[in-house]
Amino acid sequence: MSTPLKTRILLADDHELVRSGRRAVLGGEPDLEVVAEAGDGRQALDLALREEDLDLAILDVAMPQMTGLQVAA
Repeated sequence: MSTPLKTRILLADDHELVRSGRRAVLGGEPDLEVVAEAGDGRQALDLALREEDLDLAILDVAMPQMTGLQVAA
């Protein structure tokens, strides 16, 4: 039996409550897995560059250090 593929996600938001809510919603989906979380843009970029099998980044547009738009670029 093969293991189902999961989309590996990085969540980045400077509000812990928002991150935990998104993690809860995404964690309820069998094909999604939150593998990293960041509280600011710099941390998000560092994690994105280190995480080898990252499929998707959900980024807050307005974060300290760097915005989500700067991280995406």
